[in-house]
Amino acid sequence: MKKTLCIAALLLSQLAFAEVAVIVHPSNNNALDEATVAKIFLGREKSFADGKSVVPVSLSETAAASTAFNDTVLKKSSSQLKAYWSKLVFTGKGTPPKEITSDEEMIKLVATNPSLIGYVDASKVDASVKVALKF
Repeated sequence: MKKTLCIAALLLSQLAFAEVAVIVHPSNNNALDEATVAKIFLGREKSFADGKSVVPVSLSETAAASTAFNDTVLKKSSSQLKAYWSKLVFTGKGTPPKEITSDEEMIKLVATNPSLIGYVDASKVDASVKVALKF
């Protein structure tokens, strides 16, 4: 029993420190910083610096990378984010990013659409996408 608890604690601590990568299409040469990424995912920025349209895509709230992204980049908890988007949707001023269920699905979508921006566990990134920011 103790051994199982120790292993579970070790795995959870590794998840808590997993690096998150913000990913874009390989053709995207826009410089992105944390503030710009936050504006994009909060619906305050509708295009990349080069003027091309940007469409944010989020991981489902159960993903460890999603919690890390929301806390670190958006500076909001899951419940704060739900309240934020509920208000914008109710007033007709925005719609939340589409939610994706897995890192693999996110990578596949971003790799095939230059307008998309997303985030995944950094260990899952492959050559089909470009890492714009890591934290």
